[in-house]
Parts: sequence; C-alpha cells; structure tokens
Amino acid sequence: MFKIRRSFKILIFFILLSFSAYSQSNKFIYTQFDVTIAIRGNPDANIVDEYTQKKGTWFVPDGLGAKLGYGVHYKKWLGLGIHSGINWEWTDKLVVVPVFANFRLSPKVGEDTRITLQLGLGKAMALGRGNLIGDYKKISLGLQSDDLLLYIELNHYALPISTQKDSGNISLGISLISF
Repeated sequence: MFKIRRSFKILIFFILLSFSAYSQSNKFIYTQFDVTIAIRGNPDANIVDEYTQKKGTWFVPDGLGAKLGYGVHYKKWLGLGIHSGINWEWTDKLVVVPVFANFRLSPKVGEDTRITLQLGLGKAMALGRGNLIGDYKKISLGLQSDDLLLYIELNHYALPISTQKDSGNISLGISLISF
C-alpha cells in the first residue's frame, strides 16, 4: 500500500509542477495524444491458403491503445510528463489502464526531423479483473516531424494473467504532439 500512495504523491507533484509552469509561460508545456495498434507474430504465416495459393502475413494485429499525456519540455529536446490511457490486448483478453511518468529525449537529426526516445514507468490496472494492479514499463523509439511522431513501442505489465506472471506487447503508433 505504501508504494501506491508514494506513486500518487509523485503523480500529484508532477501535475502541480506542470500547472505552475503553465501559469508562468505556456512555452514549456506539451500535450501528446497517442494511438497504437499491437502486433504479434502470425503462427499461420507459412500455411498456404488453398484458394489464393498465398502464404499468410508475418504479423497480425493483436490490440488497440490510446494514451493522453501532459507535461513540460525544454526546447522540444527533453520532456517529462504524466500520461495515461487504455490498452486492449486481444489474445490475452486484457484491458489495461496505465498511469505513468514519461521521459522524452528528442534530438534533431535534420532540419525538421527528430529521433524520439520515450521511457515510461508507472502503475497499471487491469479492468474487469478485480483488484489487479501492477507495475508498468514502456519504451518507444520513433521519428518525429513537427508535431507528428511515428514510432514502435514495447509495453510490459507486471500483472499475473492465467498462468503467466506478466504480460506485454509490441505496438506501432502515431502521436500528435502540441508544444
């Protein structure tokens, strides 16, 4: 119980920090909206369809996700924010609500292009699974042009599901970022 209370205190601190920075000047504030589609390897990729005579695709969709974040940044290069959202995994029949601190590192690699690395750490709640709460970690890497970011993301949930001790996914995503 202590860890959950401490996490909420840290969350409140970052929210208050964001509001205080916004009241001084909104040049340091960013908002971010993400949409992701989880993918997994296709177990039937090598099976030939009897009608089309073609093999299956290597990857198939395995879930959807959406997240919204709010935070502070320094010249679009460094950022720290609070993010939350919902991830739906089809294979595990799992709906997760993560709440996490997000660290952004976005160095320029061209005139209007950035490579963006994001690291997230927080808590995740499984909806419809009783009182199931665990740790949440994510890492994403992508290319950003102006306010649009295309990325690949790895999510990890420390939630015991059936016989598994944890769960996770690999997602492709797109973000709209407003600085």
